[in-house]
Amino acid sequence: MRRNGTSNLKMDTMGNPSMGGRVVRSIRSLCSLLLAAFLTVAQFFLFNARKAHRVYAKRQVVTYEHIPLSPLTAHRLVVVRRKILVLDLDETLIHSHHDGIVRPMVAPGTPPDFTIRVTIDRHPVRFSVHARPHVDYFLSVVSQWFDLVVFTASMEVYGSHVADRLDRGRGFLNRRYFRQHCTVDYGGYTKDLSAIHSDLSSIFILDNSPGAYRKFPNNAIPIQSWFSDPHDECLLNLLPFLDALRFASDVRSVLSRNQQCQTQVW
Repeated sequence: MRRNGTSNLKMDTMGNPSMGGRVVRSIRSLCSLLLAAFLTVAQFFLFNARKAHRVYAKRQVVTYEHIPLSPLTAHRLVVVRRKILVLDLDETLIHSHHDGIVRPMVAPGTPPDFTIRVTIDRHPVRFSVHARPHVDYFLSVVSQWFDLVVFTASMEVYGSHVADRLDRGRGFLNRRYFRQHCTVDYGGYTKDLSAIHSDLSSIFILDNSPGAYRKFPNNAIPIQSWFSDPHDECLLNLLPFLDALRFASDVRSVLSRNQQCQTQVW
């Protein structure tokens, strides 16, 4: 009887750990679920915090002081022709990357300013687009001084969507040229400014790629390529120069000086 009692005691003892194991496993599963939920919430708040920081850094309130023109200066603007400013998109005003890119120039998890979805070769493609800091303010100012034209080597189905988002219905970027309007030269795309306007004295281009304006170096303003730096101020730094350029009778008389410093960073 003592042996039977001992045996029963052992069975009870063996049974209890099994029940305890199920409890432990349940607790572990619950902890895993709580941890996963916590990490999801933490990632959500981190994403939004990073996005808020980038928005603050890229869109800090800035103003370009508009000094009233003297009668003589105002008359000068009447005499000279209104200029045409041609704007590149990628790496000049924005940077974008599509899903599945192997080595994006933007750190993974960096929130885009907007996304666009297009169909290329019957395949849907989503682009995450990052706007260069102060681009919205830049466009609102220079549109008062110049007629704006978008000229990108990108496909129209993509470039048109990007231009729409930058324009936001304001009518700044209604004139647009795309890849089909470029010339293939030395393995790259060049942009023929004379196809936009025959008078080269009153047209110039802002582009990060020297190859794009190789035939029109006297009509170009080089700008540093931009990918993700939220503290970039190149567009803001250009405003005083562009303000003065609108008074020139021939933009080439000013921009030709840039031939010897094509690597200039504004």
